Amino acid sequence: MTPAPRSPRPAISCVMPAFNEAENLPLVLADVTQQLAALTDRWELIVVDDGSLDATPAAMRPWVAKPGVRYVRLSRNFGKEAALTAGIDRAEGEVVLLMDADGQHPTTLLPRMLDTWLAGADMVCAARSSRADESWRKRVGTRLFYRLVNSNPSVQIPVNAGDFRLMDRRVVDALKSLPERNRFMKGLYAWVGFRTEIIDYLPSERLSGHSSFSMKGLTRLAFTGVTAFTNLPLRLWSGVGALVALGAITFGTWIIIDHFVNGSDVPGWATLVVGLSFFSGVQLLSIGILGEYVGRIFDEVKQRPVYIIGAEAGRGALTPPTDAAA
Repeated sequence: MTPAPRSPRPAISCVMPAFNEAENLPLVLADVTQQLAALTDRWELIVVDDGSLDATPAAMRPWVAKPGVRYVRLSRNFGKEAALTAGIDRAEGEVVLLMDADGQHPTTLLPRMLDTWLAGADMVCAARSSRADESWRKRVGTRLFYRLVNSNPSVQIPVNAGDFRLMDRRVVDALKSLPERNRFMKGLYAWVGFRTEIIDYLPSERLSGHSSFSMKGLTRLAFTGVTAFTNLPLRLWSGVGALVALGAITFGTWIIIDHFVNGSDVPGWATLVVGLSFFSGVQLLSIGILGEYVGRIFDEVKQRPVYIIGAEAGRGALTPPTDAAA
């Protein structure tokens, strides 16, 4: 089938989750709105406030009075994945952009992303070309994470590709149809498929402040990603259990043979205590891994909403001014 021709100036929705970014938003919004207006005359910028505790509502007040900017405030901090979901649910454009509110996603990349979409790509991901600015712990953890989560051959998540991306309307509608509550967006982008192109980039420095993502938060997100998109941890511990059982059988056989052939006494208290401690640790670790998966099932069964809206303001500019006047 021949795909329908794409408009060189499509309606664009830009979704921007924000948490305690009051200092950055004025500069970022000025830059992004200017770039969107240069790309098309039909656009909207949806800022999703993920329960910020700073002056983000005050910083957004002058912007929502202007056409094109929408402000969505969640009732509390639900996390970035939920904020992205809230923005995607409200995006109405033919093309949807996802950007951070800290100024690290360069707007100069947007024309190239749009050109790649015009050339036929359904999703254009911006992937970091270097992680030299990160700590060695984060680099090692990131490498291990991608090795684990990409052990599932049916869903391959692009390495070093974050949320900075452009998506066709078909991709957005597919994402909106997914019902899970534990949302790992990088995995969901890959799961829905469609033709994807990767663009390398180097993130800019934060305009001000520091990232709200702690190592604990990143670890929690990594656990969500691994348990949502691969069963490898369960399979690994099945293998460990088989190896431990084989080792126990081998050790028991050796003790029996040594006793009857050489007349050696059967090892007693020390061997028993060490063996019990080791196996207890293995069992508890295995139960913990299994519990992570059961916990995900429990969260899904409750069917609570991914987010709750506290307030909304502003309006998009997806309808050209000439059409609105008519």
